Amino acid sequence: MHQSYSPPEAKWKKRRPTPTPEVHARLSYIYTSQQDAEQQQQEEKPETAAGDVISHVLGDFGIWQLRSVLIIFLCKLPAAWFMALIIFTAPELYPNEEYWCDTSAYGGAENTTVSDDQCYVLVAHGEANYAMRQCLQFNYAHAFRSLIMEFDLVCLSDIFVAWSQYWHLFGMFVGGVVVTRLMRVLSPRRVYIVGIWGLLCCGTATGLVNDFSLHCSFRCLSGVCCCFMMTAGQAIFCDITAGKCRQGVLLLYDASWSVGVLLLPAIAAFAHSWRQVYVGITSLPVVIVLLLPWLPDSPRWLLQRAEPTAAMDQVQQLLQQAARTNERCSRLPDDLCLQLELLGERLRSQPPAARWLELWHGHPRAKLQMLATHMALATFLISHLGLLLNVRSFGRDYVTPNTMLAGLAEILGCLLAVYLCRSHNAHKWQWAGGFCIVGGCVGCLCWLLDDVKMPELYEKMLWMCLTVLPKAGVSCAQAMLTACMGESLPAEKRAPFAVSVLTWARVWLLSASFLTLLKQLNVALSLSVFCVLVVLGGLCTCCLRTPRARGKRAEQEQQLQQKEADCYNTHL
Repeated sequence: MHQSYSPPEAKWKKRRPTPTPEVHARLSYIYTSQQDAEQQQQEEKPETAAGDVISHVLGDFGIWQLRSVLIIFLCKLPAAWFMALIIFTAPELYPNEEYWCDTSAYGGAENTTVSDDQCYVLVAHGEANYAMRQCLQFNYAHAFRSLIMEFDLVCLSDIFVAWSQYWHLFGMFVGGVVVTRLMRVLSPRRVYIVGIWGLLCCGTATGLVNDFSLHCSFRCLSGVCCCFMMTAGQAIFCDITAGKCRQGVLLLYDASWSVGVLLLPAIAAFAHSWRQVYVGITSLPVVIVLLLPWLPDSPRWLLQRAEPTAAMDQVQQLLQQAARTNERCSRLPDDLCLQLELLGERLRSQPPAARWLELWHGHPRAKLQMLATHMALATFLISHLGLLLNVRSFGRDYVTPNTMLAGLAEILGCLLAVYLCRSHNAHKWQWAGGFCIVGGCVGCLCWLLDDVKMPELYEKMLWMCLTVLPKAGVSCAQAMLTACMGESLPAEKRAPFAVSVLTWARVWLLSASFLTLLKQLNVALSLSVFCVLVVLGGLCTCCLRTPRARGKRAEQEQQLQQKEADCYNTHL
């Protein structure tokens, strides 16, 4: 019987089992996941290396930043109230209706003759001898106990308002100079706390003193404390935000000031004396004190200037808390401590800031930019405050609606600045400057109303309408300058540039309260002077230029230095 022969190799040639689809899917998933993870790590490494671990963990903006920013924005409300409260604590009084000269010290009404403004007394000495005396004591019939009544300054009310306001502005100037030095030693959070507690003490004392000189002194100290809070608050939120969100927060920082102006008439409406107004405006700082546990510190300031061990622990806790609140715990690296140490070394090894003379050199337009920015912000600060204080010129009965309308115009101006920076960034300076020029020219039309006879209500409405447009233009350009004036400069020049511009502007701001005295000559004269300043500021703003967009890698390399420079700007 024939048997078939099979080669020995046949027994080794067995069929291999075909992998099931589940196995293929599992292997493919494992391979793809590993590849994606490696790719993600490769994408994240350049980002962290180019920026820093703080930006990597915090991101541009989140719930944690929103909470911190809102707490910081609250400091602008009492700052606006202390700046503008003189409008309501020293209202104008009408002679022969609300106050009379007390002539009892000169022998009574039979022996004296009082002038129409109740400020001078003609005292008779015999039949043909007369002597002119200034009235020193008055009787009042006004329900609101104002500062003018408290210190018997009805004959010098306008000068009193200007002089009292001058000391607050001088305090802002001194505070801006001091805080730039103080923040080299104390962290921004501590400076903020010093400012809020100082404002509580000085604000309360200002409302309790019975001496005019002490009143002006405590107003000056209140201005110093307001500047402490605003500057330290800006340093904090500039450090914990980034990108377009950071620019938006800077632009809206002035809007919170305008909200304070909008709310001030509501506080003064329920007060029966100037002391009660001070009690009302010092109540909000108490609320801010209760919110201080949720106010963060500047992490980069801690890494650069604080004791290394304590700074590391504090920054680690801050980042972990922010990551939990923003739901970004996955962004926390395993070597967080090591990366913070490296970042601290980078911050401490940064080159020193540029000197003031170096700001005038660099790119071809450096001198023009220096001159234009200094002049623009100086004119805007003067007109911004002057137009607000000038609402007293339009009648005491219309102070409340006019002040609220001025605050609303400021808010609209800040929102316009946000829109221009988002939609017309390349030509935002020209748009803002053009708006100021148009608004200032419209305001100068007030001379056409000087001799026109019309009902009082319509007249006051027209006066205020001519004020609103330049007020909105000034707020728009001023917010834009505060947020973007150093965008074309290298990082080492931004901080000294901001300090130089703001210090120069605050020096000229001291004259704003005295320019309101021009209303004694003509109401149109005081308004037109501020509008001319708005036009000049608009022309200077049009000379500024937005730098061309740089490469993404270059921006990331300078992001850390830009944050450090911008955090120490002295804010308005």
